[in-house]
Amino acid sequence: MKIKRHLKKQKMALKTPGKNVYETFSSWRYIFVSITVATIALLLISRLAYLQIIEPEYLTNEADKRSLRITESVAHRGNIQDRNGEELAISVPAYAIWADPKRVKAAFAFTEQEWLDSIVVNPETGKETVNKTFFYESKKWAALADVLDIELDQLAEILQKPNSRFSYLKRQVNQQIVEYINQLNLAGISEQLESHRFYPTGEINANILGLTDLDSQGIEGIEKSYNNYLQGQSGQKRVRQDRLGNVIDNIEVLKVKKAAGNLQLSIDQRIQAVAYSELKRAIKINDATSGSIVVLDVNTGELYAMANWPSFNPNDRAQYQPYKLRNRAITDTFEPGSTVKPLVVSSALIYKKADVDEVIDTSPGWMNIGGRRIHDGHNLGKLDLAMILKKSSNIGVSKLALRLQPDQLQQTFSDFGFGNNTGIGLIGESFGRLPLRGRWSDFELATMSFGYGITTTTLQLARAYAILGSGGVQYPVSILKNAAAVQGEQVIPNNIAREVVAMMEGVTEKGGTAPKAKVEGYRIAGKTGTSRKAVAGGYGDDYVAVFAGLAPASNPRFAIVVMINEPQGDRYYAGDVAAPVFSAVMKSALLLSHVRPDDENDSYTYLESN
Repeated sequence: MKIKRHLKKQKMALKTPGKNVYETFSSWRYIFVSITVATIALLLISRLAYLQIIEPEYLTNEADKRSLRITESVAHRGNIQDRNGEELAISVPAYAIWADPKRVKAAFAFTEQEWLDSIVVNPETGKETVNKTFFYESKKWAALADVLDIELDQLAEILQKPNSRFSYLKRQVNQQIVEYINQLNLAGISEQLESHRFYPTGEINANILGLTDLDSQGIEGIEKSYNNYLQGQSGQKRVRQDRLGNVIDNIEVLKVKKAAGNLQLSIDQRIQAVAYSELKRAIKINDATSGSIVVLDVNTGELYAMANWPSFNPNDRAQYQPYKLRNRAITDTFEPGSTVKPLVVSSALIYKKADVDEVIDTSPGWMNIGGRRIHDGHNLGKLDLAMILKKSSNIGVSKLALRLQPDQLQQTFSDFGFGNNTGIGLIGESFGRLPLRGRWSDFELATMSFGYGITTTTLQLARAYAILGSGGVQYPVSILKNAAAVQGEQVIPNNIAREVVAMMEGVTEKGGTAPKAKVEGYRIAGKTGTSRKAVAGGYGDDYVAVFAGLAPASNPRFAIVVMINEPQGDRYYAGDVAAPVFSAVMKSALLLSHVRPDDENDSYTYLESN
């Protein structure tokens, strides 16, 4: 009823002039709202003008912080192959697992005080660690530590620095591990693509290939010597990403990707494997400490094999020890002993101090020079030059050396490459020692003629014998496969080189010092060398056993030098220790390279004249 009366009064008021009516408009409210809206609009316009005119880069920078990223296109390290295309070193994709400790903390929503409360102090060591019970309620963290093969305490220590934004957890992990970690779905744990170096041949080539570090940089061997060529250059681009990480715009190229180069070595992996196996076997049998072997093509200077022991598997970094990695064929020097006697005979023929058919009396098997005595094993009587090499007579070769001027013998050794690098281009190569001085005593000259007082490497000695085998031509030694024919330098007369090679055949015949070096179907020219190792004040009781040789003697293809360091027991002579290795490796090299066996009618001029 009240509502009806109220409506009636309103109708009456509208019909009756002069009566009061209800006003629905308020001017002061209108003015207030208008001023408020205008003020807000003015503030917004002022702020917009400030950002657009006075400080226009602010919003751009803020947007860039959230969307601009630099992406990297990884250039995998180049492969290394043998001369036949077999892979010796390859790069495969791998991943690095890393953590963002700040994101880890944010994911747990810890306060700063809670984070500090999670740290406990070991009373014994005083070391601070994160309380695993408090910090890792989820078993996922234990699973992460387990798959990465690290201790949970170590993982906690890495993640207890909340202001850090990057820390490696494990590098060089495979795709399967990455997939497992992604399934754990742990905040702050990410992966990035990198490259892993793998060596299919393992320990066989470790000493010559070397290895790389975790950043794929060469640190030893060929990997280091040719690092710039093999590593290439990763590309970098600045891109814009959306909130999901998808690239929506390529801004600019910061670094152009450069493809890595591949290397093809002169090494024949088939021969290399035989060389390593035979060398390792001989060292084990003779209880030696180390050894090396080199197989050199006498007509090109290419290395077909260069093996060393001890070695290690570069795919297992736990085996890494510096002494195992050393490429002893180029780094370790030794006194070559009687292996230099063919070079002394060459020098005597070059300087016309002896004739090919000359006979030298070595009786009574010893001689005094400068108050000191040198001797043979027993009285060998009268010997021609070939027999001097066959019987390895110290007296015979000393008499030839004493006919020479010191500078003449030094020059011959230098022409054969002693005292110089081989040009192989590998880091760590030793030059050996070839003393050059104006005055020599007769005793020093005599002992130098059978390999004392000078030092060389296995590779240097192989190059010297390759010069003999090539008819006196020195070719540049190469670890890389030659793309074209190479030119050599004539360093000794062709006829003298061939005559000396013919004389060396007797060494492997009956009555010589190395019949165990023979290869069925092929004629072998070579020389043994068994020398005492120098110690302070003289020479000790340890030996170096060396055999150097060529085959086939009628037209040499390969020069091989085997060095066994410190063989033990009664079998320490090179003819027993090193010669069998030479025989096995030379046989494989000749057969695998399809070298025709010697024809019995093939001979050098020297043999025809006798």
